[in-house]
Amino acid sequence: MSPVRRCSRTACGRPAVATLTYVYAESTAVLGPLATYAEPHCYDLCAEHGERLTAPRGWEVVRLTDGSAPARPSGDDLEALANAVREAARPHERAPEPGVRPAESGRRGHLRVLRSPES
Repeated sequence: MSPVRRCSRTACGRPAVATLTYVYAESTAVLGPLATYAEPHCYDLCAEHGERLTAPRGWEVVRLTDGSAPARPSGDDLEALANAVREAARPHERAPEPGVRPAESGRRGHLRVLRSPES
């Protein structure tokens, strides 16, 4: 017997990633993370069959997400990230404080010569 549970759909040999349970009293199909062990009245589904799952007319499908699984970023999340990167890359000019002279006296390549504070 294989330690990896397979999809319950006929002729599908892909590994199971979700468990489907029916709540007949509430006309609800619940698709959640893969159960820790196989139960007789539950169905293990692969990712493809879990995404394509539909319920009978009049029934509701409840999809429970696994908190440890990474969520797919939305378009708003990606746009906010792009704007944050653009803002961080923009050069910022700092205004010199009044009465303070810069300590830099010369520059050569990427090295800087600094004056000592006593002079």
